[in-house]
Amino acid sequence: MKYKLLLAATLLASPVLLGQEGPVTTQTIVTLDGKAPQTPSPQTIKLKINGHDSEVSGLARIPSNGVQVALLIDDGLRSSVGRQLNDLKSFIASLPAGTEIFIGYMQNGRVTGSQDFTTDHTAAAGNLRIPLSTPGASASPYICLSDFIHRWPGAAGDAGTTPTSKARFVMMLTNGVDPYNGSVSPTNQNSVYVDNAVRDAQRAGIPVYSIYYSDTGFRGGAASFSGQNYLSQVAEGTGGRAYFQGTGSPVSVAPFLDQFRNSIAESFVATFNASGRSDMVDIKFSTSLPGTKLRAPERIRPGTRITASGQLAVTP
Repeated sequence: MKYKLLLAATLLASPVLLGQEGPVTTQTIVTLDGKAPQTPSPQTIKLKINGHDSEVSGLARIPSNGVQVALLIDDGLRSSVGRQLNDLKSFIASLPAGTEIFIGYMQNGRVTGSQDFTTDHTAAAGNLRIPLSTPGASASPYICLSDFIHRWPGAAGDAGTTPTSKARFVMMLTNGVDPYNGSVSPTNQNSVYVDNAVRDAQRAGIPVYSIYYSDTGFRGGAASFSGQNYLSQVAEGTGGRAYFQGTGSPVSVAPFLDQFRNSIAESFVATFNASGRSDMVDIKFSTSLPGTKLRAPERIRPGTRITASGQLAVTP
């Protein structure tokens, strides 16, 4: 498939330049977590930027036709993941009409796929296959993730087409172990590749979700701890969520995929002002809605835009 470099250009009428004096309009994806769906408003949302109170000026639900979902599967997973293919196909088929899906396999530090994003869910499901099940096939899922974000398919627009970039979500199916970090000991849980992946996703405004599944390489409790720890770190940093069932592979990934689909449906675009003089700012959202929590990235790049139609523009 063809990968296009993510252009540092905005799709909005008034592009924001990094280093601009004063506040700049910034947007991020926030997701409601609650037992019953509720409709938030800017008045029910609280925001702190770099520890200081700020205001949310707008909040809009992301439409189904303004969403891209990248399903990234680790090519080093155990072949038993083949039993999950029907659940994966059912998930793809259940996506709302208009939602774009991409199926990719993480191998050798990159993501390979035989199609671009498509709204033809049946055709996309046909690209699912059993992973190669070669130990360490991904090299590192976090190197793969960073590379994929920088080369997001279609983000720059193919020849003769209008460049588009919608609200983007990633779901990784992986054991989460970073083999380039050496030992999986609980005392060795700092990885530059994990940190880079978090930063790249934050800068692009992409929530990263994951499902832990064992691979054919690292095994045992230490590997499970390390992989799940890293996946949780990525999820918390980007506003996504890490799913796992104990220290082993889940019997079925269907419940997690259902939760993921519901999270997308309960995601909104929050608009606020942030200082254009900073490359990244810390943000923290909360809500007064009863029985509800908000998930959002821990950091965002000022000037990042996600329009009401789901289009995303990242400042240079």
